[in-house]
Amino acid sequence: MKTDDFDYELPSGLIAQHPAQPRDACRLMVMDRASGQIDHRAFGDILEYLDHGDVVVLNETRVLPARLKGAKDETGGAVEVLLLRHRYGETWECLVKPGRRIKARARIIFGAGEITGLVVDVLEESGARLIQFHTPAGTFLDAVHRIGEVPLPPYITQPLRDPSEYQTVYAAEEHSVAAPTAGLHFTEELLEAAQMAGVHLATVELDVGLDTFRPVAVDDPAEHPIHSEHYRVPARAADAINDAKARGNRVICVGTTSVRAVESAFNEETGLVEASEGSTDLYILPGFRFGVADAIITNFHVPRSTLLMMVSAFAGRDLIMRAYDLAREERYRFLSFGDAMLIL
Repeated sequence: MKTDDFDYELPSGLIAQHPAQPRDACRLMVMDRASGQIDHRAFGDILEYLDHGDVVVLNETRVLPARLKGAKDETGGAVEVLLLRHRYGETWECLVKPGRRIKARARIIFGAGEITGLVVDVLEESGARLIQFHTPAGTFLDAVHRIGEVPLPPYITQPLRDPSEYQTVYAAEEHSVAAPTAGLHFTEELLEAAQMAGVHLATVELDVGLDTFRPVAVDDPAEHPIHSEHYRVPARAADAINDAKARGNRVICVGTTSVRAVESAFNEETGLVEASEGSTDLYILPGFRFGVADAIITNFHVPRSTLLMMVSAFAGRDLIMRAYDLAREERYRFLSFGDAMLIL
């Protein structure tokens, strides 16, 4: 297996810049793994593929306005900081631009002095910085909401029409720097209709980081470093999933992040999902044995990405690449704001 096996040409004109309006009006490619059949539907038709008693797993993490624009205290030079993950107190692991010029003990001012940041360490492995923030008035997160921006992926070059476009309708706690984008297709009405039809909703958390979307740069995917992300599978979600399995119903994971959360919580010895919370560096490549996911709702992913490798592990590389060829022929919209795929 080589990284090149998961490469394909993606025309820029197929990269969606805005979500469909309404959200569930996007297209839905339905793939049957057993038969290889592929159908073309609208996302609003997805209830036709869900059965009474099935469990749909949703990653309810919310995107933090994690991009902060500031200036170096000494020179006034522009600095951009991206909050990656909270470490302790008001210290965060961050990406900094321009990174090479920001050394330990550097001081950064954000806004009109609403936040100051002191670089306390440079992480050699990732090049990220640990920054200790100070907020003169109010809390740090309150100030972040006043002056921060939602960090969109670099392939989205047009501004959001509304910040809510990059949040799922069920988003709860703010922990992520990127959205669990497969969930962007759901409307409140569609989720209510699913519940009325006897479909159970289970919410988990996985804090989505930028590494999720980065293409694999090495020839052998197994040598690609996977950084850990925080996840939480509460007892209520674990019970719903285990009960569905015991009944013979399916677990449908919305997005690769939901897959990663529940598979991280799966105990192979007991065959059960356990209520758990912690860091996961689970790396799902072809050959992985799924213990939880019976179906996946996902988007069309970046070439050479770990996400494309994960769905290939679930459906088979040849079938996935055939589906992607067809999606390009049919002018499906790709990536975060693009169309969806249901893999059964």
